[in-house]
Amino acid sequence: MQESKEKLTRKKPWNRASLAVYSVSSMGEKPNMHICTYVSAVSMKPKRMMVAIYHGTQTLRNVEQTETFVLQLLASHQYRLVDMLGKKSGLRINKILRLQQKKLLHTWNGFEVLNDCLATMLLKPITHLEAGDHRMYLCDVLAYRNISNGLPLTTQILHEKGIIRA
Repeated sequence: MQESKEKLTRKKPWNRASLAVYSVSSMGEKPNMHICTYVSAVSMKPKRMMVAIYHGTQTLRNVEQTETFVLQLLASHQYRLVDMLGKKSGLRINKILRLQQKKLLHTWNGFEVLNDCLATMLLKPITHLEAGDHRMYLCDVLAYRNISNGLPLTTQILHEKGIIRA
């Protein structure tokens, strides 16, 4: 018991709670998908979400150019996608083409989305704030769809699989 307490207290406070893992699907000059964990519902009426997107990414470029993007809640079995969607840059590779070749996508509201994700939300940014190495968007939820049952992918699962260290 003492050893597990010591391990826990070595984690930084912001890494102690497990976060859901999402993917942003964005259009623009080069459609892309990107991993996001800095995501939260922030209002019930109207339904609003906060999504923070990392600076220097194709996804951020796309979101700056378009009026909407899609947020996808990933399923626990989709952890293998994190290497491509989160650790590789859409500025250098065509993630959408790779996913299409593997037959992992379908179209929803004009966006390519993952077949097996748990849910999708069509978001419209209403404002943004520079938040260090991310840009934080406050978004209205325009539409949503539950796709499948199952458990969400979390940062705890990514840690257990050795995909992230935190």
